[in-house]
Amino acid sequence: MTAPRVLVVDDEPMVRDVLARYLAREGFAVEVAADGVEALDRYGATDPDLVLLDLMLPKLDGLEVFRRMREVSATPVIMLTARGEETDRIVGLDLGADDYVAKPFSPREVVARVRAVLRRIGPPASDPPEPLMFPGLTIDVAGREVRRDGEPVRLTRKEFDLLCHLASHPGLTFTRTQLLEDVWDFAWDGDPQTVTVHVRRLREKIEHDPSSPERLVTVWGVGYRFDP
Repeated sequence: MTAPRVLVVDDEPMVRDVLARYLAREGFAVEVAADGVEALDRYGATDPDLVLLDLMLPKLDGLEVFRRMREVSATPVIMLTARGEETDRIVGLDLGADDYVAKPFSPREVVARVRAVLRRIGPPASDPPEPLMFPGLTIDVAGREVRRDGEPVRLTRKEFDLLCHLASHPGLTFTRTQLLEDVWDFAWDGDPQTVTVHVRRLREKIEHDPSSPERLVTVWGVGYRFDP
């Protein structure tokens, strides 16, 4: 089986080297890039399975690199951010980033996040699941497509995963921590803001009135539930 390909983009040589060594040790094929322009070049040349992308890059910043990647592919992206870059992190999640890791980080944690994201987008089961049907909303689980009132809705990979998980358990309330564990596959350093941002984006896409949601309901003091 071909080793998963990971592109590591960071302008700090030590960070690139450490991540490359840990990933290679765990069986990944690793490519590296030191700036935004090189990142796009390596991205086009190697077609990686996942990108570790620093936001603070020379020549072309990480958010612009991410936007250009998303124009051509839905390759999973894990952002590498400094502690004070909350605004950029939220923008990245809004754009459809699959996860983020704040610096300084443990290389082992980064490898675990990479495995979690790749596991989530693994090959489909041999027996495709049935579509989830609700009045005015259809979720094609196997085809990863959503329609609202018959019209297709464009979702990022993580938005779809979150919606599918909630809709698969209608009426059940999940805390943000539970959703981090179930949808993002991690719990040790998950930021509840990640869930909040994705729920808000989903409401903008599937609710008729996002300010008064009927599907993705907030259970105050607890979390969220899907109302069928």
